[in-house]
Amino acid sequence: MDILASTLDIIGKIMVAYTALSVHRRVQVEHKIDRTVFRAMKREQHAGVAGIVFMVFGYLLHVLK
Repeated sequence: MDILASTLDIIGKIMVAYTALSVHRRVQVEHKIDRTVFRAMKREQHAGVAGIVFMVFGYLLHVLK
């Protein structure tokens, strides 16, 4: 159970970090926010939310064990 909780926690943290870095990189490269960048940012936002969900589930597994 601890391994699963730790795994979900680290996956969530990596997903949120990747999402933040991707958005910053895309805006830096594009120098503007057009439709393509906006769509990519929406996808990355969904990945960030999924990462947060993984972190919450990982935390709950730690607490409820």
